[in-house]
Amino acid sequence: MPVCGPGRGSLWGPGTEEQRRAPRAHFQQHLKAPLPGATELVLVTDLDGTLLEGSLPTRRRLYGWLGSQRHRILQVFSTGRDMRSVARLLAAEAVLGLQPPHLVIGDVGCTVACGASLTPSPLALEPIEALWRGRAARVLPLLAGLPGLSAEPLSSDRRLAYAIDPRRLDRSRLPAIEAHGVDCLVSGDKYLDVLPAGVNKGSTLLGLLEWLELDPALVVTAGDSLNDLAMFETGLQSVMVGNAEPSLVRALPGLPRTYRARGHGGAGILEGLRHFGFGHLLAGLV
Repeated sequence: MPVCGPGRGSLWGPGTEEQRRAPRAHFQQHLKAPLPGATELVLVTDLDGTLLEGSLPTRRRLYGWLGSQRHRILQVFSTGRDMRSVARLLAAEAVLGLQPPHLVIGDVGCTVACGASLTPSPLALEPIEALWRGRAARVLPLLAGLPGLSAEPLSSDRRLAYAIDPRRLDRSRLPAIEAHGVDCLVSGDKYLDVLPAGVNKGSTLLGLLEWLELDPALVVTAGDSLNDLAMFETGLQSVMVGNAEPSLVRALPGLPRTYRARGHGGAGILEGLRHFGFGHLLAGLV
């Protein structure tokens, strides 16, 4: 299990001597909008089933509160969606008050982007692309013969993402694919993600924290599906929302820093923030 917080084991933290002297300032140069000056909380949320889950009144309250706290809460979306899908989502959810986050971890950890522009950061892309280079050509022939996959990948941005029929998917064949330097992740009994080995939501989050020079004690992650497990395995404070998929719930005994919320989606996020001692930030929630 990775150690709590950023460190030398992170995938794409500051590399050059110049970057290590002022990593946050260097990273900010690649963003369209400023990050909070005095961060009191780093809230890292999955989207589908987590931030987007819950009653309309709860979501309106949560989105409105997040919008009012941007000066002190650094907001990160951590999702399996690619940037095109995130853009469509933000346009659709704007009517409920959802604003772009400061940062987006997309493609199950294979992309990090500015939340304001959804432009990927080259600081993140270069090392991940190096790990992915040549992998698709090796595994595509194996995937083509695997029953239960959609005919074409849903996304191919530094990974291959497929819709699946869980009843037909032969999981015994996945280790042969992983032998080519990739990880195969099935989540929600809906998707198969083929990722560069070692790249996931957790490893990318640790690299991001290293760039931003943030105290891990300020971080809370939240999720509901198996592709969120890597975030929980970092040892950062985490919230498993009440509607989490059974395969994720089964992992709970091995996740001592993960709180199992009763509330679904957004209600579970707020419950978890209170549990971890951030209730004072919710004073403006109406």
